Amino acid sequence: MQTPLIPRRVLFGNPDKVSPQISPNSKYLAYIAPTDGVLNLCLRVLAGEEDAPEDRVLTHDTDRGIRSYFWAGDSRHLLYVQDKGGNENWRLYGLDIHSGDLKDYTPFDNVQTQIIQKDKHHPEELLIALNKDNAQLHDVYHLNLSSGELTKIAENPGNIIGWVADSQFQVRAAVAAQEDGSMHLVYRETPEQAWETLIEWEMEDSLNSSPSHFSKDGKSLYLLNSKGSNAAQLTQLNLENHQETVLASDPLYDVSGLFIDADTYQVQAANFNRARSEWEILDSTIARDFTFLSQFNRGDFSLINRDDANQTWLVAFEFDNAPAEFYVYRRETQAMEFLFVHNSALADYTLAEMEPISYTTRDGLTVHGYATYPPGLARESLPMVLYVHGGPWWRDEWGYDPNAQWLANRGYVCLQVNYRGSTGYGKAFLNAGDREWGGKMHDDLIDAVQWAVAEGGVDAERVAIYGGSYGGYAALVGATFTPDTFRCAIDVVGPSSLITLIESFPPYWSSMLNNFKKRVGDPDTEADFLKSRSPLFKVDQIKIPLFIAQGANDPRVTQQEADQIVAVLKEKGLDYQYQLFEDEGHGLAKPENRMTFFEAVEPFLAEYLGGRIEA
Repeated sequence: MQTPLIPRRVLFGNPDKVSPQISPNSKYLAYIAPTDGVLNLCLRVLAGEEDAPEDRVLTHDTDRGIRSYFWAGDSRHLLYVQDKGGNENWRLYGLDIHSGDLKDYTPFDNVQTQIIQKDKHHPEELLIALNKDNAQLHDVYHLNLSSGELTKIAENPGNIIGWVADSQFQVRAAVAAQEDGSMHLVYRETPEQAWETLIEWEMEDSLNSSPSHFSKDGKSLYLLNSKGSNAAQLTQLNLENHQETVLASDPLYDVSGLFIDADTYQVQAANFNRARSEWEILDSTIARDFTFLSQFNRGDFSLINRDDANQTWLVAFEFDNAPAEFYVYRRETQAMEFLFVHNSALADYTLAEMEPISYTTRDGLTVHGYATYPPGLARESLPMVLYVHGGPWWRDEWGYDPNAQWLANRGYVCLQVNYRGSTGYGKAFLNAGDREWGGKMHDDLIDAVQWAVAEGGVDAERVAIYGGSYGGYAALVGATFTPDTFRCAIDVVGPSSLITLIESFPPYWSSMLNNFKKRVGDPDTEADFLKSRSPLFKVDQIKIPLFIAQGANDPRVTQQEADQIVAVLKEKGLDYQYQLFEDEGHGLAKPENRMTFFEAVEPFLAEYLGGRIEA
């Protein structure tokens, strides 16, 4: 017997409260919550004020909402970024929580702001990067938060894609992209000196190797480095003798996250994202804390941030079949103060468990992923949706996923697989995806379907493919390259032609373009190869209905990608639906747009797979 339907508004509407962060002085808690349906910044007083007022709304955005922010070191200002309509030209804003004054620190049109570095020892300063002088290149600027003064402190020589400053806010390391697709770690002792190459990361290491931060004394660099190993290790590179020390490693899994002491700059713990998130403790002073947190409940925990005294931590627990929980953790007493869950309405419904799975591909690779089954139904002859992650240099992971819960609740198996080219599983697996868009990467997806039919209780005649970005491309490939495998396909902001995709990338991606062309194909020299991997040129092979959604302001996968394949579908009289969102970019940020999308997709899936529909 199936469980009650979960309303779409519960799954895809705004959260109750999300993204909490504690102030450096531990007196305040900021978080994001909806006001009149739009996400805004809110504040709660935790300590230090008599008769503390109720939580109050700090911002009053009425359009796209606020989704990313952080505390300034002065515990007085909150900093956040916003774009317009999803164009990803982020502006940086600063809000004084006491006076309510709001500053636009980067009031420049068609300029993208990147946050480079903040530091507790520089509470009124920030390093940011702007492509203000050259649309293709980001230079580094020093920002005084009080005055708003911007000073350029590092000019991009033409190929730098990432910057690292030391504890004195001196830019002394960077990642420089090379014409052959490799990346170089470059370094200078002082800003006045020329850059020198410390490490050459060849193509095979270029996507899972990068600098993290300097030691406090500036004499060494912490790195994520896969050179000389399969998976990215955490290492410490001595800048005087160039000796490198391995601090944390795994033969199959990349280091995926770090817990860094803001006083000493020491890495205290390293995270490995295996089937679930796992921490390796590197500093014995936090062993008691991590042991307590790991045993507190069954969820995977992460440390959001902590106060300057390092006595109060903000902790999140992630679950597969329950909303995320947020706590204030007091280290001295090991007291946990519950704050809130991200979506309290989920408690009224039965959610599905996300089960780690693995299978062997036709050429012998082991691929991992997750299956979410409909609660209350026997695992036999079930319809399935293959839900493909984007990137493709990304990965699915264990935890609450509204799409997986929606599909399982409607009666479908949701299968998510980390096909070759996905990150986190070491460079051999990642690089196995090179030049395999629409090739072996897609074979992995077909092999996943065959595994699910053979072992997962799935009806081979009722399988759909759905995804966004690269996942949208995979859906189009499924409809054109392997239409006999799927009953229907759903593409969200997916490219239809790899040629026009590459030709229309935003200018600030230019330095990464050589690496991308090496991994996917070069339209200047390999147009025929890219055509052979592009759904647009195989529309004649479509046998199944398509659903396509696109943001008009998407700078990554432009509207052209959807329009051109829709034009051919229309010309040939093929079955399709097309939703164009004029106020969206690379995905659907607005809840009303998500509702429009899922209200149409749900009956589309039900028509061809036989699942349930919310009335």
